[in-house]
Amino acid sequence: MKLKFKITQLAALTTLAFAGSAFATDVEVLHYWTSGGEAKSVGQLQQIVKESGFGWKDFAVAGGAGENAATALKTRVISGNPPTAAQIKGPSIQEWGAEGVLANIDDAAIPGKWDAVLPKVVADIMKYKGHYVAAPVNVHRVNWMWVNPEVLKKAGVATTPTTWDAFFDAAEKIKKSGGIAIAHGGQPWQDATVFESVALGVGGTEFYKKAILKLDQKELTGPTMLKVFDTLGKVKTYIDKDAAGRDWNLATAMVINNKAGFQFMGDWAKGEFTAAGKVPGKDYLCVAAPGTDKAYTFNIDSFAMFTQKDANAKKGQIALANAIMNPKFQSIFNLNKGSIPVRSGVSKDKFDACALKSMEDMDATNKNGGLVPSFAHGMALASATQGAVTDVIAKFMNTNMSSKDAVAALAKAAKVK
Repeated sequence: MKLKFKITQLAALTTLAFAGSAFATDVEVLHYWTSGGEAKSVGQLQQIVKESGFGWKDFAVAGGAGENAATALKTRVISGNPPTAAQIKGPSIQEWGAEGVLANIDDAAIPGKWDAVLPKVVADIMKYKGHYVAAPVNVHRVNWMWVNPEVLKKAGVATTPTTWDAFFDAAEKIKKSGGIAIAHGGQPWQDATVFESVALGVGGTEFYKKAILKLDQKELTGPTMLKVFDTLGKVKTYIDKDAAGRDWNLATAMVINNKAGFQFMGDWAKGEFTAAGKVPGKDYLCVAAPGTDKAYTFNIDSFAMFTQKDANAKKGQIALANAIMNPKFQSIFNLNKGSIPVRSGVSKDKFDACALKSMEDMDATNKNGGLVPSFAHGMALASATQGAVTDVIAKFMNTNMSSKDAVAALAKAAKVK
């Protein structure tokens, strides 16, 4: 990771507000959970940390699916004043570990038996050189399609589509009925989210693993990838003209408010439905994106701990890590956020049909090989490669770029290191 930034140019991106605290030591937590369901979840974590005897300094940076927060974090680390913890994930944890700025939190992990309560694939992501440096919060499924049954009914769509052909038939009917078929925000990470589900649905799990995870040039330039872009090109014809720059939660609100039929988004969107008082199976449906019912793209939120000089600050980190892995918090947080607990030992009693389906599908795909990391959400590729690939997808979504040219550009982007 190259941390060559001009701090004066980046400082404007950090929006840090300090409030007076009655606690001797505060933990400063950088995160990008600012929408309704997310903000409610952060409040629960704050409360548990305070119950442990530590205050909370909220360092919330909105927008860009964490891109703005990542930039703000770099500014703080370069200046020699890192926050106590920051919301980062996937390969980025390893990149920060290589910079020598992450703190060892085995003092929380070993007594908490994290190796026993976490899936190995998750535990490995949270470690750097064999030691825990981050605490996982949840598991999100990315390849969901959110459906408003009222919009479908009004358009004369009898059944929820499970194939791309059926999806386009439904989208055309919604369009003709005067509705918006696909709620979408024209931001690069949202474009990549849709692309990911299209690639998985069109090509299948093995294609996804070879082309997206392994960046196999033969698969990247083959006929299946051409079909992926052809399909994506058709998808974008059903997105409304005002999508540019729209935040994801505003797109979700379009589905909630009967303005759009579908949204392709991870299950953090469910937190918005929940906050709006909507009931799954009645007011909205959660189904796998067309062609992806046997697969599961996962996104794990986590907090990496940054090296602190003050002994009390170090104790605060352990308290924060313990709070994150607390079964009570795992339950409350994921009920608010729309995700599922990352650790075992959490009661399923209060989780709704969408969450139970997510748990069931995660277990099934873990056994059948269909459990794969989401590249669009920072779980699979190095940051430079992910950025280059995402740029190609965004260009395709927002210009008249042909599928053939997109395939060539994607293959070239995959070589960026």
